[in-house]
Amino acid sequence: MLDMLGIDLAPVVAEQPDPLLFATVSGAHLYGFPSRDSDVDLRGVHLLPTGALVGLREPEETRSRMWERDGVEMDLVTHDLRKFVRLMLRRNGYVLEQLLSPLVVHTTEAHRELAALAPGVITRHHAHHYRGFAATQVRLFRKTGELKPLLYTFRVLLTGIHLMRSGEVQPHLPTLVREVAEAPAYLPDLVAAKAEQEHGVADVDPARVEADVERLHGVLDEEQALSALPGAPTAYDALHDFVIRVRLAGAGDLSGPGSQG
Repeated sequence: MLDMLGIDLAPVVAEQPDPLLFATVSGAHLYGFPSRDSDVDLRGVHLLPTGALVGLREPEETRSRMWERDGVEMDLVTHDLRKFVRLMLRRNGYVLEQLLSPLVVHTTEAHRELAALAPGVITRHHAHHYRGFAATQVRLFRKTGELKPLLYTFRVLLTGIHLMRSGEVQPHLPTLVREVAEAPAYLPDLVAAKAEQEHGVADVDPARVEADVERLHGVLDEEQALSALPGAPTAYDALHDFVIRVRLAGAGDLSGPGSQG
């Protein structure tokens, strides 16, 4: 599944100072509109030893690194398990997309167990996450006129609408265009244009964009109000027990197959 990247990502996992529960590809590759010069966004969870959390030194709960490998810019961000699960419980759509990404670089049995618990953190309030990010991205589009923030705007609005209706986290824009009837008809053309140029200008009527963005915000509001999703996470206790068990077991609990390509 990762052959399209043309990069061997297994060494990236091996280089990490602490064991990884998982590493997946996020960003434009996950969203379905990478360009030829897109960087590779890797996201995952590392497991700090228990001693790192109980001593005097501040634990390295988040690690971030950017570098170039085989001529491609790489961006790696991992969170310690406890921090990642806390983010899951804060209506954070990003971490759910990372956890459930089908573009898997490295997985473990603990990763699969955590993914199975993910539906228990999804609530109707995740609409706020997608609504807020759409507002940020459309402001950037108005300033620059670039395709990238415009596609991000539509992607997050459609992801939010689809989530409110189905309870499924679907970040892949071409799939959303097929599954969400309200998606603007010109989106496939914009995706094709983005594939040719990472920072290209959107060839679309700004007035039409504004009308479509406003319309989709309205659809998201309506779907949130109608959604059968709960108002609060239901998996808190299960996630609490999971974090304790995996932490106490250490790397020995990260069983199952390793890197995938």
